[in-house]
Amino acid sequence: MGLTLLVLAAGMGSRYGGLKQLDPVGPSGETLMDYSIFDARRAGFDKLVFVIRRDIERPFREVIGRRFEDRLEVEYAFQELSQVPAGFAAPAGRKKPWGTGHALLAGAGAVREPFALINADDFYGANSFRVLAEHLRSGTPDYAMVGFILRNTLSAHGTVARGVCRLDPARFLESVVELTRIEKDGQRAKYSDPAGKVHPLTGEETVSLNMWGFTPSIFDQVNGEFREFLEQHSRDEKAEFYIPTAVNRLVADGQARVKVLQTPDSWFGITYREDRETVVEGLRRLIERGDYPWKLW
Repeated sequence: MGLTLLVLAAGMGSRYGGLKQLDPVGPSGETLMDYSIFDARRAGFDKLVFVIRRDIERPFREVIGRRFEDRLEVEYAFQELSQVPAGFAAPAGRKKPWGTGHALLAGAGAVREPFALINADDFYGANSFRVLAEHLRSGTPDYAMVGFILRNTLSAHGTVARGVCRLDPARFLESVVELTRIEKDGQRAKYSDPAGKVHPLTGEETVSLNMWGFTPSIFDQVNGEFREFLEQHSRDEKAEFYIPTAVNRLVADGQARVKVLQTPDSWFGITYREDRETVVEGLRRLIERGDYPWKLW
């Protein structure tokens, strides 16, 4: 069975101060995407679909895409602000696309088989791709999410967004709520709601980092959720349509089941420029342990 890896790489990197998807962090100039694609390829994924913005297409193809075109089937999809259902339009002051759920929909035309979805700027670990590939090959209609422990996913340099999950005893997702201002609080964590009120977190919560396993049926389902989102928020210049929010609705309505997969792998990513040093050091330790070669390709 063929498996596709859908890579969300259209983020503007505003907090990071540049195109963080293209930033070399490995000893031979590798990006975080290189490590994800290396892990996905050895887990059995044989096709790549990059969701990018048209204005970064040329540097993205030159720096990222070309190195994979002789190893895997590669396609590109474009996330654009104007991509909305008939009858809707973006407000005049809006500059950015509509978020990760919108980026998922942008890839619909290029995906025809079970697929994994990841962020371009996160490191998920080899085992995460293995367990997700096994789930996708099983033929189950259930979707999947690789879950991580919140305390291991926080930045020392500012707040982060995470989908905080509640699971049933069989590790199926009961709910996932996107919290956008989570930060460290000693050995625990906390987040601020839109009204500015601070709420405690234990740090042991299972969170989504947008590592999902889907079948193509997800596109019609999420498109319906996107229409409902636009009915409420189409005039909002900053509202975002998140994958966890859409999945949460599908689970609550009984339209989908999502198995939450466990992995012992470490996670790290780049949200702020100051995170880069931590990522470089983390990769160096994994290379010295023998998990990765010094030169991936």
